Amino acid sequence: MTEFEDQDGASEAAPDDELLYEEQGASRWALLFGPIFAGAGISVELMTGGPAFFGLWLTVAAVLGAFSALWVYARRRYAVVRVTTSALRQGQETIPVDSIAEVIEVADGHAPPRARVLGGGLAAPRKYAELPLRLRDGSLVLAWGRDGDAMRSALRDAIEA
Repeated sequence: MTEFEDQDGASEAAPDDELLYEEQGASRWALLFGPIFAGAGISVELMTGGPAFFGLWLTVAAVLGAFSALWVYARRRYAVVRVTTSALRQGQETIPVDSIAEVIEVADGHAPPRARVLGGGLAAPRKYAELPLRLRDGSLVLAWGRDGDAMRSALRDAIEA
């Protein structure tokens, strides 16, 4: 498998690999929360006829924008899911598709106990589907994604390719 390092040091699949499934982690639209909230606050102050505290609202926009930027950065770095024909990326961890033996079906919707979670977390993120995978070395790991069915299908396609 050909890999390269991006500016964050995370391993990415080669650019000629076919992308089968992707979740960005967070949308950049969240960065607009601070400015929109501040604009609404200024608008309310102007419509009510009272003094408008533009400096205060600009500070509010900057602080909320900074927290939103931090949140988006963290989500885009640690909650990214990408399945290509050669690699599965879960957060900061990338494993070659060749090392995956099978995608295990779970009847009750719960992952088997003691499965290591891919991506470096202690558990799969909330509101994400859990997909148990058996690796070729016999170990059991837990992949996760928002759309479990689509990700399961993409993983199966990648394993068969």
